[in-house]
Amino acid sequence: MFIDLHMHEMRNSGDSYLTLEEIVEIAKKKGLDAICITDHDNMDIRSFAKEYSAKTGYPIFVGIEFYSLQGDIIAYGIEDYPRERISAQEFIDFVREQGGVCYSAHPFRNNRRGMEEHLDEVTGLSGIEVLNGSTHREACMKAAEYAKKLDLIPVGASDCHVPEKVGVCATYFPMEIQSETDLVRAFRSGGMKPAYYKDGAYHIVEIDDMDAFPREEWISSRKNKERG
Repeated sequence: MFIDLHMHEMRNSGDSYLTLEEIVEIAKKKGLDAICITDHDNMDIRSFAKEYSAKTGYPIFVGIEFYSLQGDIIAYGIEDYPRERISAQEFIDFVREQGGVCYSAHPFRNNRRGMEEHLDEVTGLSGIEVLNGSTHREACMKAAEYAKKLDLIPVGASDCHVPEKVGVCATYFPMEIQSETDLVRAFRSGGMKPAYYKDGAYHIVEIDDMDAFPREEWISSRKNKERG
């Protein structure tokens, strides 16, 4: 399965120009098997996403992109989240106490929202976003180095805020993911790989061969005003 793990919807991410309906329509056309809405410091779309998923028969999971004091972290499998900024380690512990999982989003993006070298200071992360649809190739390459160094799962995601970014990067799952419980379980078992969309299909990128990742315009341009 190919799943976009990091997406923003306009109802609760003020920098997004996408409705959930638009995201699902584009995701289906590109061949994504499921999507994850991860709004900024917010999970209020959960009820609507559940209803729309049931209506369309398309898997929609809801997580969060939390802006910790050391940078953005994506989390799944939680019912609650802090209403104020706390340290990355505190947030990771908070997620794990609820039985959830989390990964570092675009850790080396040049906008002061990635964890950067703070990755060396925390424990409990499950993965690192090594392909991000709105992050320069060089920053993605550095993230991949850290994923190998820290033995964390390398994932890909679009981080979309506008239609043309939906699904430009995704993650390959070697198992069926039909629920958020399945998603959490997958992060605990591993085996996922980052992928990018080109010529009507998804292409898996091996973490040890990131040099083969093409220099695409979408990876180096920042047309939209997203925070992360």
